Amino acid sequence: MAARKEQNEPAAKASVNLDELRELIALLRDNGLAELELEREDFRVRLRRESTNTHTPEVVPDRPAIPVPIIDPVLRAPEPPASAADTKKADETQDQDLHIIPSPIVGTFYRSPSPTADAFVKIGSSVEPDTVVCIIEAMKLMNEIQAEAAGEVVKIYVENGQPVEYGQPLFGIRN
Repeated sequence: MAARKEQNEPAAKASVNLDELRELIALLRDNGLAELELEREDFRVRLRRESTNTHTPEVVPDRPAIPVPIIDPVLRAPEPPASAADTKKADETQDQDLHIIPSPIVGTFYRSPSPTADAFVKIGSSVEPDTVVCIIEAMKLMNEIQAEAAGEVVKIYVENGQPVEYGQPLFGIRN
């Protein structure tokens, strides 16, 4: 009888219990694995999952060719489109006569005191140096930003709820 027990012991050690098998299946599923194999002394289990994903690779058609205009040598060639640098220079020259209100801190820009309230100022609003123009939230503190100049709001550079950096332009005021 003792010899019989010894023969059964390796078989008992080699088996896997149901909880371990469930863990292996969960590991396979949770990590998106297609196959998992575990091998112990005299025991080996291989779990393989059939792919239910029938996704086929997306084929992107070639873009149609852009027609190139034929330019008659007698006619004048069309002006090239303005580059981003040219546009930026034009904006800067327009902004030179404006008082820019920069962000004094890093945070989140809000145009109104609450989501349902009207904005502090709009384009065309007249402001005084002590007029609150926006709020910047930083570290859960609401910081009221004042115009610090008298004039008319002509530009708003930031969208409501957008993060802002230190020194980033917020408003343009024409004196």
